[in-house]
Amino acid sequence: MKKGFFTYIFAVLLLLNFCVYANELDDDILDEPKELTAQDLANQEIAQRQAALKERSMQDLAQIGVLQKRIEELNEKLKDNILLKRYSNYLAYRKISKELELLKQSAKGKGKTDEHYSQLNNKIRIKQNELELISEYKGSPIGSLLSPPEVEKYEDITNPFGIINALSYIKKLENNKKEFITIEKDIANLISLLGKKVFLYLELYNLDQKTQYKEILTFLDKQKKDFNMVLEIVSTTEEVYTRKVEQVTLEIKSQISTQIQKIFTIFIIVFLLFFISFLIKLGLKKYFSQNESYYLTNKIINFLVVFIIVLIVLFSYIDNVSYVVTILGFASAGIAIALKDWFMSIFGWLVIVTSGSIQVGDRIKVTRNGLEVVGDVLDISLFKITIREDITLTSYMVNRRTGRIFFIPNNYVFSEMIANYTHSGLRTVWDDIDITITFDSNHKKAQHIAKEILKHYSKGYTDITRKQLSKMRSKYQLRATGVEPRVYTFVEPYGIVISSWYLTNSYAALVLRSTMSPEILKAFMAEDDIHIAYPTQSINLNEKREKPADLPDEGKII
Repeated sequence: MKKGFFTYIFAVLLLLNFCVYANELDDDILDEPKELTAQDLANQEIAQRQAALKERSMQDLAQIGVLQKRIEELNEKLKDNILLKRYSNYLAYRKISKELELLKQSAKGKGKTDEHYSQLNNKIRIKQNELELISEYKGSPIGSLLSPPEVEKYEDITNPFGIINALSYIKKLENNKKEFITIEKDIANLISLLGKKVFLYLELYNLDQKTQYKEILTFLDKQKKDFNMVLEIVSTTEEVYTRKVEQVTLEIKSQISTQIQKIFTIFIIVFLLFFISFLIKLGLKKYFSQNESYYLTNKIINFLVVFIIVLIVLFSYIDNVSYVVTILGFASAGIAIALKDWFMSIFGWLVIVTSGSIQVGDRIKVTRNGLEVVGDVLDISLFKITIREDITLTSYMVNRRTGRIFFIPNNYVFSEMIANYTHSGLRTVWDDIDITITFDSNHKKAQHIAKEILKHYSKGYTDITRKQLSKMRSKYQLRATGVEPRVYTFVEPYGIVISSWYLTNSYAALVLRSTMSPEILKAFMAEDDIHIAYPTQSINLNEKREKPADLPDEGKII
């Protein structure tokens, strides 16, 4: 820039001198009008040419400044271009390769000392390490960007969860394709900028033929050719890659469509199964007189529906069912040991359901480790029986609390005592009331009074039990089927126990017991010859007790 400025000053000064000289020459001509000689004409023509040349030089300088400014603007645009930075790595790779080749040729030469040979080997290793770091630029001016991401073969979609992964994979392929198309556009844009830069340097070289401009033009021309080659490769690759992505996308979408159809088919089958089971339940409800039987049937139908659905899903989404069965066969021993209680509960559930020994609504008593629980069965699931504790004689005499919910594992039917108060339609149970009378009481009269009261209050339950036992004869062999109230007399240390046994409602035994107990007690106390016995103590206040008549005197006792 400084050189151009001085040239410009020199040209201005020269032009001013020429103008002064021309004015003086005009004055001389005016003062002495003479005819121009041939030499004067030649000098005048030379002066005109020099003036025109100087004017042209000034125009060229101005144009050169404009061109250099435009080149600087282009360089600013290309300063952070990632493709040019990669291209510089490509040039570095080629340069290092040539240096490595020269070092290898030099190492093959003879007449070198061991130290020199060792230095050459170290340099060779350094160059090889440098090449390894930028190995992706071995055959590509833009490195790995020349090749698109590999389109991997997607696995077949075998279940509904694979649809989500497949959609994600399609989105990934679309993003990869867009990125590769963007690279193609970036290369085309770079070639356009390089073309403009070449054109500017050509104009600059025409105005100022410097060796520097010529070298830059040579480099830019090679750079442009390299990127044109890259653009052709990327364009061809982009077409092939796009077709490959479209093919894989269509295949995946076809599998997704197949899976959706399969899901829809399974959904229809499941819906039909539930609809049919609903109709069956609705029909059976009209034929069952007891809610407990309907509840059990409802449970069985639900279990069968769920089991069928599991089988449908299993055979729909597992290609090799025999393989799964084989694995389960080998693992069954370990599973049976680890989940022994679970399996026993499932078997217990099967026993309960098939035998009908316990049904929902039954009142049962479970004894476990000294704990006694009496309650009503709320639910019988695959692993447990749910019962609700009620106010019973057990809660009165043993637990002293009630109303709790207990969960009884089904495997207890194999190992624990479970008593059913209402099995097979039987809704009554034997209960007793014990009242102790004194030894001198009329126990026969007391027995008769108690029996009459029992007959009066338990007559309805006696008739119901008689009918229920008649129905049970078809299923069980019954021998002692007496249902009339029974009164027994037992001699105990403190008196005679009148034990009164009667049939009562299994769900409300305490109600009848609390009704008859005061009635019997009231009837006994109304009789003069019947006295209620209870523990008593006699205190003798006489200082001298009479001796028994059948005992000898004290002096005769040895």
